Amino acid sequence: MPRTLARKDPSSFKTLPLLVEATPDGLSYRSLGMPLNFTQMLERRRPLQIDDGQRFSAELANLGVSVRLTLSWQGREYWILVRQRRHDRGDVVLKLISGYVPAHELNLPLLTAINEVAEECLLETPDGWLAGRFGDTWLPTPYQSVLRYRELAHFRLSPLSGAARPVQCGNLRLLERPRAYVHLPTASLQLVYDMRLDLPKETRLPSLFHVDEVLEEGKLVSRLDRSRGDIYLVALDQRRPTGELLRLKRGVLLPVSTRGLWLAESFAPQQGWLVRDERTPWKDWLARQNVLATPRQAKEQG
Repeated sequence: MPRTLARKDPSSFKTLPLLVEATPDGLSYRSLGMPLNFTQMLERRRPLQIDDGQRFSAELANLGVSVRLTLSWQGREYWILVRQRRHDRGDVVLKLISGYVPAHELNLPLLTAINEVAEECLLETPDGWLAGRFGDTWLPTPYQSVLRYRELAHFRLSPLSGAARPVQCGNLRLLERPRAYVHLPTASLQLVYDMRLDLPKETRLPSLFHVDEVLEEGKLVSRLDRSRGDIYLVALDQRRPTGELLRLKRGVLLPVSTRGLWLAESFAPQQGWLVRDERTPWKDWLARQNVLATPRQAKEQG
């Protein structure tokens, strides 16, 4: 049975609409207007039309962050994806760990990003749950009241190489150089941070679980469902996807069928600074990566 970990009042969330200006050399954003609550933000996330993907100025509904998290385990590397049922779009996709940036972190979206990792990606070992650090910064332990976190071991987050084109918040350049795109169907700016997750050497039999918030009776409810880990691993070879999709349960990697699988918009084609699609099929994304499906995968995909 799913276990309730936390309940939040969504009315406490505030964000800010944005003015985004883009050129072929870089992108900058700044706040525009008054703070929005969660409902007001969603009302603004309507399709937007921009023709020139390299040079434009646009008013957007919100800033979001995603983390392309690379897990190192037993000498191999994997991208971590999470499963999400998107009620507002009527689909189920695998996506990067992601979230909305609150108003007070608009000029420090990296903080939102690492907090999302702590909230969405849970690592369990037989000795307890793992907390994490990013450099000298401890990640929050949002479920400490109901889960037993280990005291003498933690995972580490570290930045990987950033995007080529710079992103600025006002006059402040984001040093981590996240990849940026404007998602036209939701009129939002998304920043994608590239990070690595290293487990402590003594880690035994780890399992990965995804915790997502669901709006129920006016509250945002976070639940842990052990029967559905909802975290998936894309196997890499020299940092490129191989086409293998797996789950990690008690230290064992289990293959996952990719039949009918869809990925979120961060995997869709990007034209300049723009992403125009809501989602993209797994097999189409693999083809764009020049990855050939294995015989088993080809049979699954029909």
